Amino acid sequence: MSERFVASHIKALKPSGIRRFFDLAQSMEGVISLGVGEPDFTTPWSVIEASYHSLERGFTAYTPNAGLLALRQSICRFLDTRFHVQYHPEDEVIVTVGASQAIDLAFRAMLNPGDEVIVMEPSFVSYVPTITLAGGVPVVVDTYEKDAFKLSKDAVEAAITDKTKAILICSPNNPTGAVLTKEDLMGISEVIKRHDLFVISDEIYADLLYDDMYTSIASLEGMKERTLLVSGFSKAFAMTGWRLGYVCGPTALIAEMLKIHQYTIMSAPTMAQYGAVEALENGLSEVEMMRESYKQRRNYVVKTLTRMGLDCHMPGGAFYVFPSIKSTGLTSSEFAERLLMEEKVAVVPGNVFGDSGEGYIRCSYAASMKQLIEAMERMAHFIKQLTAEGS
Repeated sequence: MSERFVASHIKALKPSGIRRFFDLAQSMEGVISLGVGEPDFTTPWSVIEASYHSLERGFTAYTPNAGLLALRQSICRFLDTRFHVQYHPEDEVIVTVGASQAIDLAFRAMLNPGDEVIVMEPSFVSYVPTITLAGGVPVVVDTYEKDAFKLSKDAVEAAITDKTKAILICSPNNPTGAVLTKEDLMGISEVIKRHDLFVISDEIYADLLYDDMYTSIASLEGMKERTLLVSGFSKAFAMTGWRLGYVCGPTALIAEMLKIHQYTIMSAPTMAQYGAVEALENGLSEVEMMRESYKQRRNYVVKTLTRMGLDCHMPGGAFYVFPSIKSTGLTSSEFAERLLMEEKVAVVPGNVFGDSGEGYIRCSYAASMKQLIEAMERMAHFIKQLTAEGS
């Protein structure tokens, strides 16, 4: 097929670096994958059962474009109880096909060509391409291990121009696990209000916080009206394959996003929505169990990596560690490729999350302890071999 039939801005997009390593690992036998950010738990049975029952009752038609009212009401109760932010289910919530679609809707509804969006990096691989596809210009602000990979208000201030429209934050962060505290967010919110900006807050990992209370930037004074709160069911409820998320925000912007949603998606899957109602109403104890298990795994992995000689900050949330491999003398890609080929352990090179991720790798500890122990033993052997090579 002639290349003239492919849009130039699409051709310029790079494929996901995460998927490349995942696909390579899938083609090999005996690989332990710490690559893809997906819980190893099965979706809670009561959620599956609720979905089954919706099918048995014949609930197989489209839902309202914005999602089942019962689900939107559950989302609003959950956010009020959990994070002390109040939304109206009728006109301030859209149920989406995953949190990723919510972010896509946000930028397509907000951005005019050339509008700038500040993005903290290292960051999830889809953020920058999504902004670009919507006609915006991503402005990257690097975060650093010495600052626990936190975004500072001063760094935000320095990145603002007369074209800046919004800032995208993710806390807990993928890939670093960094958490922005209430104090961090208050400082950033003051900059946002002073420059009349908007914020898209990706809170998909908010329920996977280990040591502190979570603060949503939307709950801070004067921020709800200039925030889109994005979340979903994939991570906390182990529902990645259900593809269900949501976005909450000001009525006027939600209405514009809903127009795009109507024309491109119609509505999120009906059976998944019935399952999500059950998840929010009766599944939070399952989330607590999973979170405690992740915390134990996190502690083990950080301790073990540190013993190997790899500097690794303690992540406050999500289910990733982001150790430095700079001491090995290898680039992130070299380290990840050799580890896969020589020890059959799949991790993600840090540079796929932005230039500031070079010198690091992302390891997901959303795997069984048995797999993690074996993976750490293989990685320790790999580090020992590298040390022998260099001596």
